[in-house]
Amino acid sequence: MRMHTTTGRWRLGLALTLVTTLSWGVLPIALKIMLGVMDAVTVTWYRFLIASVLLFSILIHRKRISGFERLKGKRIGLFLLAAVGLAGNYVVYLWGLRHLTPSTAQVVVQLAPMLLLIGGVFVFHEHFQPLQWAGFAVFFLGMVLFFNQKLEEIVLHRTAYSVGVGLVVGSALLWTMYAMVQKQLLKAFSSESIMLLLYVTSALLLLPGTQPSTLFRLDATHLLVLAFCGLNTLIAYGSFAEALDHWEASRVSAVLTLIPLITVVATKAASGWWPHLVAPERLNTLNLLGALLVVSGSMLCALRKPTASA
Repeated sequence: MRMHTTTGRWRLGLALTLVTTLSWGVLPIALKIMLGVMDAVTVTWYRFLIASVLLFSILIHRKRISGFERLKGKRIGLFLLAAVGLAGNYVVYLWGLRHLTPSTAQVVVQLAPMLLLIGGVFVFHEHFQPLQWAGFAVFFLGMVLFFNQKLEEIVLHRTAYSVGVGLVVGSALLWTMYAMVQKQLLKAFSSESIMLLLYVTSALLLLPGTQPSTLFRLDATHLLVLAFCGLNTLIAYGSFAEALDHWEASRVSAVLTLIPLITVVATKAASGWWPHLVAPERLNTLNLLGALLVVSGSMLCALRKPTASA
């Protein structure tokens, strides 16, 4: 199968990536709230269900339901692999988030765009320069500083915290698998067609493990938060899929590494506005410096001379 090529419309790709970054930056706060009243599989299933209904309605209105006749042969296997990666990422991330703060979970899951960055080099033949390898080193130094008080616990002990970190690392691997496969599918399908199929397929995969009746026990606040999670899913992943069509995977992944800083700021604001729902973060100077280095490393990875689209 021929490798996917970008359109070269980098400004549009950047704008779409920023929308994804902002959406994913605030999402873990809403998910943490939902985990207090609903299990991870059911939360994820409702996210896919809401996103499926909304996206199907939009595509029907715009008369853009097309291209599904090309779903055959190896492409069916690719779609199933992408759906398993996406659904697995959602659920495993929530299992990890149950044991972590939103900011901590977001710092750990930034391994995903960095793994995508590596994939862009080795799979899609995107060029990588010495400055980007330096950025990679700065990124991991930032990770070490961010976890300065917890490194021994993560490496040597089995605690709720270390289990949470391990689960989020696993979710990052699943997300990378999904993203790499999706970029290949963009060769034959539009981004919205891919996402509609993935949402529906993922919802069907998760259905046996859900408890839908939990919805009827939610108060108005949690219903609004769940609706936000579903809408966020549609906006963030739709923007991400479209961004990959216009911009190189390595550049998309570099911008996505801004997410932890957005989560830190959003958590601080949310804990002030809704202290009964969102607990404040307790980050020391080294934690904050680490988060800044994570972002700085990703920005170094983004600084490179223009090259031909892969």
